[in-house]
Amino acid sequence: MANIAVLDDVYDAGILVQRILKRKDHTVHPFTEEEDFLTFVKNEQVDLAILDIKLKKLSGVEVLEESKKISPSTKIIMLTGYPTIETAQKCLQLGADEYLVKPIDKHELEEKVEKVLKSSS
Repeated sequence: MANIAVLDDVYDAGILVQRILKRKDHTVHPFTEEEDFLTFVKNEQVDLAILDIKLKKLSGVEVLEESKKISPSTKIIMLTGYPTIETAQKCLQLGADEYLVKPIDKHELEEKVEKVLKSSS
């Protein structure tokens, strides 16, 4: 299945996404540090990145921009606990494929991941 990288400043959130998507046979790599995540995207074939908007050093929007420069083919789902129309529009303009609101709903996450991955094949 897919190789997925998750970046969230809360370690447990990345582990939750990993647990949910592992059941669908995806390989999930959780990260809490922006630099580690970007290095991974640079060195690995990542099919999908799931990015939290609130991070430690950079914003998820900045990481989205950088990720698209490094790997334009990587699909991206943005994740936020603080949804705004402006942020959603900006993320979609910058190349995000989907937008997901916390708390994470297991079924919504599975559906959006499946939809985004299907759109790439």
